[in-house]
Amino acid sequence: MFKNLIVYRIAEGWQADLGTLEEALARMPFAECGATQERSSGWVPPRGEAHGPLAESVAGQWVLRWQSEAKVLPGPVLARKVKEKAEAIERETGRKPGKKEARELKDEAKLDLLPMAFTKLGSTWVWIDREARTLVVDSGNQGRADEITSALVELLPGLSLALVDTQTSPQAAMAHWLREQEPPAGFTIDRECELKSPAEDKAVVRYARHPLDIDEVRAHIESGKLPTRLAMSWDGRVSFVLTEGLQLRKVALLDSVLDAQGDEGGFDADVAIATGELSRLIADLVEALGGEGRTAGVEGPPAAAAGHPAVPEDAPF
Repeated sequence: MFKNLIVYRIAEGWQADLGTLEEALARMPFAECGATQERSSGWVPPRGEAHGPLAESVAGQWVLRWQSEAKVLPGPVLARKVKEKAEAIERETGRKPGKKEARELKDEAKLDLLPMAFTKLGSTWVWIDREARTLVVDSGNQGRADEITSALVELLPGLSLALVDTQTSPQAAMAHWLREQEPPAGFTIDRECELKSPAEDKAVVRYARHPLDIDEVRAHIESGKLPTRLAMSWDGRVSFVLTEGLQLRKVALLDSVLDAQGDEGGFDADVAIATGELSRLIADLVEALGGEGRTAGVEGPPAAAAGHPAVPEDAPF
């Protein structure tokens, strides 16, 4: 259900019930783009049922769904339309349009073409865990996550969000785990990694479907390259790719979870299983990174992860 995770901390003091949330979301429902509208966004029923509630509660977890529609105008098509308009002006007046007029022609051409443009529809899951005070956006695009969270902050008075920050940066931790081949308790290192040089050349080394417990990887880290992505698994239950920005990509429930689920399915079962597993993963990952940093506005857990010492920020690479 959730493929990517960007995790926000909900500041203390915000209180809301499901009815209040529903009323707030109803002020910004999704509507299809108008004839000359380039993009439209808003909230849709998470279950996909027409006229259904915009906020669902499953096992105490709130689930929302943000939908966006964008009209696609290929660059060459727009350029050709602008050229046609410019050539028409030149034929009629004997002069070429100036820069300002060319910009106006581009806007005119876009308005002409938008009613005929193809549309691209996409949706994004949002999960609110009130007990853990986290809000999770199912996206690997920070800009999209910012758009969604900004909409929620505007709709919900008193709601304040900050990206979860940790005492140890993911990049420092990943470098330590790869160098020492000692991931935090409950986690394993999988077979995908990206290392990038901070030097001007920005040299990049990528490993895919390749063991990472090799001297070559350690040598790259010793030479100054830093991990930007690292594939990991948690407790044999969830696989993911951790990024330097503390995003989780390619999130997937593993067979141990799916086999236990059996044939049971549907919206409620999917939400309950996914949020149950991922809430524990998020908590363990934050702990493995030394607990939350001060910028999150809350006190983090002790610096030692369960059974494994936290990596100091200045740990040698």
